[in-house]
Amino acid sequence: MLLKLKYLLLAACGFSFGTLAAAGVFTVLAAVGLIPRFAGKTHTAKQAVLYEELVTAGTVAGGFASVFERYSHIGEALLRIGVPPAALRIGGSLFLAFAGIFAGMFVGCLALAIAEMLDSVPIFARRIGFRRGLGIAVLAMAAGKLAGSLFYFAAELHGTAG
Repeated sequence: MLLKLKYLLLAACGFSFGTLAAAGVFTVLAAVGLIPRFAGKTHTAKQAVLYEELVTAGTVAGGFASVFERYSHIGEALLRIGVPPAALRIGGSLFLAFAGIFAGMFVGCLALAIAEMLDSVPIFARRIGFRRGLGIAVLAMAAGKLAGSLFYFAAELHGTAG
């Protein structure tokens, strides 16, 4: 009986802490207005609710995959039904490249939205007397971030103990 109470308490705490963390993430997204800004820039304001639902679904799916890792091994299930391993490697690599590009774009846009919300770029540009070429400077920063990320993965620095 005491063991069941312990697991019930752990489940309640886990659910509560997860809900609190998710609320923090969605509060940041709402505070910077990222989803409405995307909808406005792409002239698809009618789909803003769909975008919000997709962000929520992606967060839930990512949380599920990280908490219940043994149930998120899709490759093993595909191997069992007869998909060739070579096709899985190619398909998995394409999926990871596709997901990585969009995840990077989302994180980059979130960082820029936060910087814009804090007016850090215009204030910095004004303070150093930067009048022309602000767009080029932002593009150069993005290119540097891309180059650093590509080097990080090409040199396999993610596999080293830190």
